[in-house]
Amino acid sequence: MYNGGDHYDGNGGGAANANSLFSGGGFMPSQTTNTPEGSGGGITKTRGAQTLLPLTVKQIMDASQTNDDKSSFVVNGTEVSTVRLVGRMMNKAERITDVRFILDDGTGRIEVNRWANETSDNTEMGLVKDGDYVIVNGGLKAFQGKRHIVAYSVRLVTNYNDITHHFLYCIYVHLDLAKAKKSATQPQVTANASTWNQAPPPNNQAPTLSASGNAGGQELTDMVMNVFHDPVLVNLDHGVSIAQVASRLNISDAVARSTVAHLIDLGNLYPTIDDNHYKSTLNG
Repeated sequence: MYNGGDHYDGNGGGAANANSLFSGGGFMPSQTTNTPEGSGGGITKTRGAQTLLPLTVKQIMDASQTNDDKSSFVVNGTEVSTVRLVGRMMNKAERITDVRFILDDGTGRIEVNRWANETSDNTEMGLVKDGDYVIVNGGLKAFQGKRHIVAYSVRLVTNYNDITHHFLYCIYVHLDLAKAKKSATQPQVTANASTWNQAPPPNNQAPTLSASGNAGGQELTDMVMNVFHDPVLVNLDHGVSIAQVASRLNISDAVARSTVAHLIDLGNLYPTIDDNHYKSTLNG
């Protein structure tokens, strides 16, 4: 278990299987709360300082720092302290007190330091070598402007599905945090948009379209996403069709298709069997 400092006691956490990537201290959307207005600039803080957040190296390098001492990092408006990375070990260097190596996950490289506090720590690090794919759980730190990871556990990847699972989880968490950040920075929604968000509009009510054929931008995209999350349609094998979107919202196929294309660019939808059927990335 993590002891609250820069070290790990070597018992539990980070097992190299798919279940370890999705259970036991990981981030879930319900674990975020917004800080009161004026106290954190809209930053979302997790419940408990050591919530584990799956990230890529690029996300870590792009993270902003919020306070004067540069000790806190923020990704998508959420404060980050403990992270999970999956990548290839490089340049492993063993010393009496610790082991250092570079982790390359395909999006970037970062230095990782694993302190040898107990015999089990040395045993753990003896199981991995340069070229191995590893799962790293640790604290995100910065020293003299350089970011690095103080690892609490380093586990060998024995099932390569774990690598895919990790990156899919990173995408899922990124989309969820981005949505929460957007909601926090845009608290006011028109009454009309709020009504559409609660239920699909009846067939005899069409959204008001502008001259360009768009229905108020964000309002229309929210309405289209509601169709894809409708319990009646969400489990369709081939996803929701353009015709179904148009029929539900009483809009033209052209408007439905252009809005769906925009949502694909945002990473919210993906095509299934052809260019007429789609599913939400949050529904699978």
